Amino acid sequence: MTADQATADRTTVERPGDGGPAERRAAVAALTVLVREVRDRALAWTEDHLSGFVLPEDVLEPHTKVDHTLKPLGELAQLCGTAHRVTAPADPAHATADRLVAFAWEQTRAGDLLLELLRSEPFAAYPFEIYAAFAGHGLRHEGFERLARRVAATRGWAVTEQHANRQLGLINSERRVGIAPHADAEQVLRRTWLGGLSEPWMLERSSGYSLTHAAYHVTDWGVAPGRMPEDLDVYLRTWLPAWADGCLESHQWDLTAELLAVGAGLPGAPPVELFAEAWPALARVQHPSGCLPETGPPVAPRDAADEEPYPFLACYHSTLVTVFAASLTAARLEDPAPSAPSERKHCA
Repeated sequence: MTADQATADRTTVERPGDGGPAERRAAVAALTVLVREVRDRALAWTEDHLSGFVLPEDVLEPHTKVDHTLKPLGELAQLCGTAHRVTAPADPAHATADRLVAFAWEQTRAGDLLLELLRSEPFAAYPFEIYAAFAGHGLRHEGFERLARRVAATRGWAVTEQHANRQLGLINSERRVGIAPHADAEQVLRRTWLGGLSEPWMLERSSGYSLTHAAYHVTDWGVAPGRMPEDLDVYLRTWLPAWADGCLESHQWDLTAELLAVGAGLPGAPPVELFAEAWPALARVQHPSGCLPETGPPVAPRDAADEEPYPFLACYHSTLVTVFAASLTAARLEDPAPSAPSERKHCA
């Protein structure tokens, strides 16, 4: 059997809509196993490549690229923190995700580095957002929060000019830290591409990432699905399958995973048909080492020992998003209705 044949075998599942109730349950169970396997391989790759997340000694210097240092570390904390929150304690992935967040916290010197960053850039939102990822995991720093409350009380903080999607993320970060939001979440949401119920055929790469992150900020990264307004829930359920299909066709693997995470963060019954179409496709793209490329044709593995098929910066984010999306998906398939539509609340 060739490597391609083996991959095809392990990524083939029956469509949950086929057959009677027993067959549908079996298909969902097989899909859940597949998603968990994808998640576990992506987690293993992440843990094996922690050197890529290590902060350099000069991380606070002006010449250091935030996108290559603090951004990956913050994403590690946020996405693995969510994975930890939605996996059962008995699941080995729960402990793995916890170790990864702990590593990221150690890189910030238990929050001291973030306090230094806030002192040097009180006008910037990203130190606050990175800290909020740790706060969502229960890791707090008294000095950071004391200064953050003072900064958030300034006139400048209240009128910082941001795109609506970024402002919505800051509002969710404020909520996590325990600071009163500086703006009304519902009003800000309605100024985003998603909140405006944009024509679905207007979706392209940048608006795709805008809508996924708006959904994450509203639902606190998928763990509070009841916060999603009903009209946006209907809109997303209608168009996510077509968008995901388009992303798969154009080899946009990272955005596909982000859309799957949105679907897994909706209230009510999970969109099983969407999962059944897209997850086997991502499983086929996943390298045996566990990583996925962000875009483009995947590298055909020569063997399982071929562990570095892509540069770190070309695959770390899509691999983390896969951990995040797969964790949410598996949790929803195992517990289909953690928040019924009747429990929806105002997004704030």
